Order: sequence, then structure tokens, then C-alpha cells
Amino acid sequence: MRKFFTLFLTAVLIFSLSARSSAEKVKFDKKLLKVTVLEESPARDTPLTVLREKPEDVTIFGLPEATADQMVKFINSRNQNPKLNCTVREIVQIYYEEAGLEKIRADVALCQAIKETGTWNYGGDVLPEQNNYCGLGATGNKEKGAYFESPRIGVRAHIQHLLAYASKQKPKTEIVDPRYELIEKFRPQIFGKIKNWTGLNGVWAVPGNRYGQEILQLRQQAKIPDESSESMDAAEFKILTDDDKAAAYNERGLVYFARKDFRSAQSDFQKALEIEPTLKEAIFNSAVTFEKMNKPDDAIKIYDKYLQLDPQFDYALYNRGRLKLEKKLYKDAIADFRAALAIEDRFVDAQNEIAIALFRQKKYSDALEELQKAGEVNTTNKIINDNKTKLEDCVKK
Repeated sequence: MRKFFTLFLTAVLIFSLSARSSAEKVKFDKKLLKVTVLEESPARDTPLTVLREKPEDVTIFGLPEATADQMVKFINSRNQNPKLNCTVREIVQIYYEEAGLEKIRADVALCQAIKETGTWNYGGDVLPEQNNYCGLGATGNKEKGAYFESPRIGVRAHIQHLLAYASKQKPKTEIVDPRYELIEKFRPQIFGKIKNWTGLNGVWAVPGNRYGQEILQLRQQAKIPDESSESMDAAEFKILTDDDKAAAYNERGLVYFARKDFRSAQSDFQKALEIEPTLKEAIFNSAVTFEKMNKPDDAIKIYDKYLQLDPQFDYALYNRGRLKLEKKLYKDAIADFRAALAIEDRFVDAQNEIAIALFRQKKYSDALEELQKAGEVNTTNKIINDNKTKLEDCVKK
């Protein structure tokens, strides 16, 4: 009995010490915290072109809609120093050649590579020298995946992997995708049976509930017209001649947006919505434009409207969260960022914003924990790395 009582007391003591240890927070230097400013991640403020085709209907096979020049400009706008073993124009040209050979949409395949590599910024398990643009063989747990001898072979492997999902017809070139035959032999339920980009949800990426939709959103962004007079002439011609007036006004609004004439852009987005009140792209564009016009309350109302139509658009959640953060509505802001992360678990910018909301509430240990988690997901995000270093420097030695 005495032995049992001794063991019981020992167990209680261990539990008590463990509980106390887990409850202890990291101690920070208050003087350093007062002069520490964490940097916010950027808004997702690229407006959208109108996609009339439902995302679920966009086929893997088909012609590209975005031109090679548009894709080059789009990549450069997202990352001025991509970690590529060739030029941006060369990688775009290779994609258009290799995808074109297999009749796969080159622009969407490129957008998949943009998503997988973080616009060739990487930050996950795959390294730039692998020339692996779609995460082939990178199954997590520090598994880096396949290596390819050149950018062209890496692109070819990517296209062949898409082909394995979309068709039972053999590639027109020698097979270089190391997983092509594995799909053919061991995954007959999907080999040649996935015809649309959204069919890759939960298959190419897990859980990847909106994997295909997010790739197609990137293509929408790539197709945005620029500020040139040619783009304005084309948009005005569409307003005069196209039956789809709502899409035409939205497109002219995009040209005004590119010119930073936000008042005129907002006017055209509103004209589009007068014609078609539930045009999601025009609603999102209107919200982004209100942000540019420094009208956060109006922007929040429009994001609310958008999210009633499409509660799964992580960019709308993230942008609304940023606006609420600036209004010191920390609980609501964090809820939006958490919701965006639930949709896309690698959305580390949302995690950075959570850390900032916690920091501003003086929850410094929690903020540091969020930054550490984000840094594990993306090791090359400069803002997150800098913020993490700033907070770590405030920890008492």
C-alpha cells in the first residue's frame, strides 16, 4: 500500500511539473518589443478577368488562352528573380512547345508550375537545381522528389504526368516522367480518366480541395489586359460589339485599373454589376479597387457580398482579414485568415497576418509560434523569415 501511495505521489508530481512547463510562456524583452515592427504580407490585389466557363468544365486538353508574352509578364510580375536554370522567356517557350506537342493547355500547365514552385521561389522540399516544376515524387517528410537534367526535360516530365491522368495514349516523346508507368500499372482508377483541371483536386495534391480552381485563377490573372492603348481599344470594341456586355465593361475596368485610374475602373465594374449583379469577378475587382481608393469599409462590404456567393475563395477571405486587422478587429481578422488557411494550408501569408494580429494583442509567444509554423512550410519567404528573426531577437536570453 505504501509503495502504491509513493508511486501515486510521484505520478502527481510529474504531471504537475509537466503542466507547469507546458503553461510557461517564452519570456520577452519588453524594451525590445516596443521598438519591434512586424511587416505585413501583401494583399492579393490582382483583379480578375471573367471566366464564363465553369472551372469544373475547363479541360486539360485544349489551346492556350493566355499568350506566351502574357505569361512572361505575369511570371516577372510575381517574381523578378525566379530560381530557374534558364530565362523566364525560355521556360515559357518550352512549356508552349512541350504542352503543344501533347495538345495540353500550355498556359494552365504553366500556372500549375507557378503554384507548385511559388513562381520559382520554392521554399518546400524541392530544390531549384532539380528542374522539377510540379513536385514529382515530392511526397512530404523532406522527400525532394525527382531530378531532371535540364529545364526542358523537367517540363516534359510535367506534361507527361498530366498526360498520364488525362489520356491512355502514350506520350509522343520518350517517357521521362518516373511516375508515369506507376500510374499506368497501379492506379487504373485514374489512369487516363481525369479530363478536367479540377479533377486533379485531391489527386495531384492532397487534400487540394480547390487545387484546380486555384490554378485556373492564376490563368485568369495572367490574362489581365495591360495599360496600353491597344488594350483600351480592344476593350472598347468589345463594349460596342460583344453580346456579353458585363464581361466587356469588366475588361475595360481592368485597363483603367492597370492605368491606376481607379475611379474609372470602379465605374466600369459597377456598370458590369448593373448588367449582371452576381458577376463574381466584377465584385472582387470592385472590392480591390475600393482598397486602392482607400475606402476600407466599402471594400469590406463588397468582400462580404463576394463571400456570400463563393465562401471558398481564399484571396477574398485574406483581403477582408487584412482590412479587419487594420481596423483592430483582431478576432474577426484571425477568423478570416484561419478560414483561408483551411482552404489552402500552404497560404503562409495568411499565417503571417495571424502572427501580426497576435503580436498587436501582445500575445507574443503565440505570434512567434505562428511564424515558426509558417517558416517550416515555406523556408524562403523573406517577410516571414524577417518577422520570425525580429521576434526571436526579443526573447530573453
